Amino acid sequence: MDFELLLVIATFATGLIWLVDRLVFRPRRRNRLAAEASQLGEEAGIAARAGSDKEPLLVDYARSFFPILLVVLVIRSFLFEPFRIPSGSMMPTLLVGDFILVNKFEYGLRLPVVNTKIVPISAPERGDVVVFRYPRQPEVDYIKRVVGLPGDTVRVDEQRVWINGEEVPLEIDGRYPGDANLKEAGLTLGMEALPGDDEPHHVLIDPDRRLGVGEWTVPEGHYFVMGDNRNHSNDSRFWGFVPESNLVGKAVMIWLHWNWQDGGFDTGRIGLSIDEAGTVEQ
Repeated sequence: MDFELLLVIATFATGLIWLVDRLVFRPRRRNRLAAEASQLGEEAGIAARAGSDKEPLLVDYARSFFPILLVVLVIRSFLFEPFRIPSGSMMPTLLVGDFILVNKFEYGLRLPVVNTKIVPISAPERGDVVVFRYPRQPEVDYIKRVVGLPGDTVRVDEQRVWINGEEVPLEIDGRYPGDANLKEAGLTLGMEALPGDDEPHHVLIDPDRRLGVGEWTVPEGHYFVMGDNRNHSNDSRFWGFVPESNLVGKAVMIWLHWNWQDGGFDTGRIGLSIDEAGTVEQ
């Protein structure tokens, strides 16, 4: 079961238990204890009340956990949600083992579980790194960079990208460093500047892996996304567009890096914004 759904159910259940006890069972307990106290006399009644006026264990747990669950639900559903990067499709910007924070209110407030937008705020821009529900398998989250906006015509010809007939500037920036065990080591490192994006970002190009030519017109309410590891990314070139309703949020920063395969923690990546990670030399 989806974690967000479990969180909603747990928050609702604990809140309901606490509320029903507060409105129904707690007054009954107090009335019963008051009646017993009047029969036993003042001093004996006070002692009896002190020993008997206790919440049931289930209610005690519900009262304790409800505010915690509610705060977690609000933060995770409407403000920020953590994600871990599981693959290299967004290298060199994001590495396997990066833990990122995703801003969930950037593109509008949505109800948890059903993902219905209730407050529109803004729309994705070219260059945004977004988390979304994979259209072919909505229970799986993907992360890619927005390349095409609604109405754009995007053309990909091997290693180059055109948007609305204009070639996207791509400056070759040497080779991607890394140890011999990293398959991306030695790939061509390029600096790409998407139209309207004030922050150019690095991309990886594998000259030995050819992907062919394609052209797409982005329909209204959809986005064309690509991974920064251009020749090793499963993205819009292969399965189509991302509906606006599938958006989860905008990736904003790296708060931790830990990957047991490459030696564990990398404190140098902690606190990097996504824009900084997209331009820093790895």
